[in-house]
Amino acid sequence: MNRPTRRAAAGTAAALALALTLAACGQDDGAQKPSAGGNKTIGLLLPENASSTRYEAFDRPLIEATITGLCPKCTVDYANANGSETSQKSQFDQLLAKGVKVILLDPVNAKVTAPWVEAAAAKGVQVVAYDRLAEGKVSAYVSFDNQRTGELQGQALLDALGPKAAAANVVMINGAETDPNAAMFKAGAHRALDGRVKKIAYEQSGEWKPEVATAKMNEAIKALGKDGIQAVYAANDGMAAAVVDALKAAGLKNVPVGGQDASIDAVRRVLTGEQTYTIYKPYKPEAEAAGSIAVQLLEGMDISSSASSLTESGGQRIPSLLLTPIVVTKPKVQVTVVGGGLYKAADICTAEYADACAAAGVK
Repeated sequence: MNRPTRRAAAGTAAALALALTLAACGQDDGAQKPSAGGNKTIGLLLPENASSTRYEAFDRPLIEATITGLCPKCTVDYANANGSETSQKSQFDQLLAKGVKVILLDPVNAKVTAPWVEAAAAKGVQVVAYDRLAEGKVSAYVSFDNQRTGELQGQALLDALGPKAAAANVVMINGAETDPNAAMFKAGAHRALDGRVKKIAYEQSGEWKPEVATAKMNEAIKALGKDGIQAVYAANDGMAAAVVDALKAAGLKNVPVGGQDASIDAVRRVLTGEQTYTIYKPYKPEAEAAGSIAVQLLEGMDISSSASSLTESGGQRIPSLLLTPIVVTKPKVQVTVVGGGLYKAADICTAEYADACAAAGVK
């Protein structure tokens, strides 16, 4: 597992993001190094848009806006792999062929990227691992503290179970085994749950696919029976939605279910009580930091002093910025995803959810 090593932090995440922005802007005294070859295009490769809506709704527009805001002459060459490792490899190769000098990469399968990064380095191209830590000697890593995310997910289930936790059987539907973040979410959740619930009675990968999560949840229900499941950990909201539907179809009620990503449908399920919690990752500071670092690298700057931590991976120590996620339960919807500007209350509170919003004080 990739392990973050803390150094002296440069202040809060917001302050660090601002520092990155200012550094990327540079001065007008000619001190900036010119980008190698004069190519002002930054590649952006995101992994999918089916299981999680965040990439198209938030990450892409925020990163693009940051890059073009800092570097008006820069362009962003964007592609989404739609969950296909083969497609992403082709997209990566195309960026190298076009002569880009920096690639922001959120890998479909982080375990296969070392040769990609090596091939990029041979052409003088720097790779920034975004959200998931790509293998290989990447120049920087921007994400959330993923093990802490899993701990928060597990603790939220414990909080929902209350005094019933010690006698609870928990089902875990984890993320894809090709995703290093999924391993860290899983490890964090186990750290919170192990020894505090009766047992993890069923645990499988849902592969970040709702249809797989449905099949696995149905297997768990068949294996454990309707009285044998007291809570379900789902690694993200797309799979949590599938779990909620499977539980409903089987006639199981009042089973706490958690997810991650604060998708708008998940926030609505939290308000109606169908989903117990989600995890809110403020995408804006993550995306802005990644865009800032990409511009800094394009301009030939050293970004190591801007990182708040180092992450050990494959014998390398990668300059990293790891942000802290936030648990969203029904009472916290207003102060988190609405107060934080992720959604407007009007976007969440359509006619179908007006009563649930009013009851939770979402306005």
